[in-house]
Amino acid sequence: MNFSPTQKEKMLFQDQKKHEEVCVQKYKSYAQSAQDPQLKQLFNSLSQKEQQHLNSINQLLSGQVPQLQGQAQQGQQTMSSALQGSNNSHDAGLLNDMLMTEKYVSGTYDTAIFESQDANVRQVLNHIQKEEQQHGEEIFNYMKNSGMYNPQ
Repeated sequence: MNFSPTQKEKMLFQDQKKHEEVCVQKYKSYAQSAQDPQLKQLFNSLSQKEQQHLNSINQLLSGQVPQLQGQAQQGQQTMSSALQGSNNSHDAGLLNDMLMTEKYVSGTYDTAIFESQDANVRQVLNHIQKEEQQHGEEIFNYMKNSGMYNPQ
């Protein structure tokens, strides 16, 4: 399905594109740097999901509404296999950075969603935002279950 994005939408999509590119790059880099093999796997998985987000944003920038693909429960399954990660400061630093990044990126989707005039575009952006929140939840749970984060 095609649509004509407004100038404001194009600007917001460009911002989201940059955010998604950073996420892909960070997850790939951190997967190589992580010491725990399960964390490497988690970062590689999240990198692939962020690449899908980037592909969707690129489609929006070209005036096409991408098809939504259901991946809602995948995050929970990934987390169950990564519950016993090692507790080290290097990996904790990577995780803290990615949790902060996911919080920021998820928040920026709010503006893009509210500024989009097409309901189908809002649905795509809302879907991506929900997955960003799931990424943050996976990271949070990994940290909590690995003893790297203790919510008070």
